[in-house]
Amino acid sequence: MANLTDDLKNALSSVVSGAGDVASTVQDVARKNVVKLISGAGDVAVTGLQTVDDVVGEGLEAVSSTGASLTDGVTGLVRGVIDGAKDTGVNTTEAAGEAASQAVRTASKVGEDVGEVAISSVQGAIKAAGDIGADSGELARSAVMGTLRAADEIGSETGGIVRKALLNAAALPHDIIDALLTGKTE
Repeated sequence: MANLTDDLKNALSSVVSGAGDVASTVQDVARKNVVKLISGAGDVAVTGLQTVDDVVGEGLEAVSSTGASLTDGVTGLVRGVIDGAKDTGVNTTEAAGEAASQAVRTASKVGEDVGEVAISSVQGAIKAAGDIGADSGELARSAVMGTLRAADEIGSETGGIVRKALLNAAALPHDIIDALLTGKTE
């Protein structure tokens, strides 16, 4: 994973100084690392989701330490690991949930805004669905559930912050979020 951290920090240092787009840079580095790590591993099912965890966790720490846009970085990370998962045969729906969950856990660990990270994770999953031709509702649902699972594991206060952020985010599909959070479908 040291290579991932180094790759991201090097790529982001040029972006932070104004030479590029954070989200697409992070997405590309994350995708390449998922493919490289899974291709060199044995059991794709176990290794695939563990690789998603590792890439998102290390990647978010790297983004946080460089001063790059956190929202763009998380969106790019989630999008990149889902792209990489598809390329290596890992279930993309599971990867979306796992990536979102790990993003919230890491954000909490490094002192970043968990609500902002939850929203960016879901946005990354939706954008990844467009990239890979998957059902955006399915990936969004998985990412929402992943953010909620991680937030609730951290604590009830964090769970409340994430729920409120998701419900108040204008750019997210509220039919999906409302149904998951309230149990109502309309």
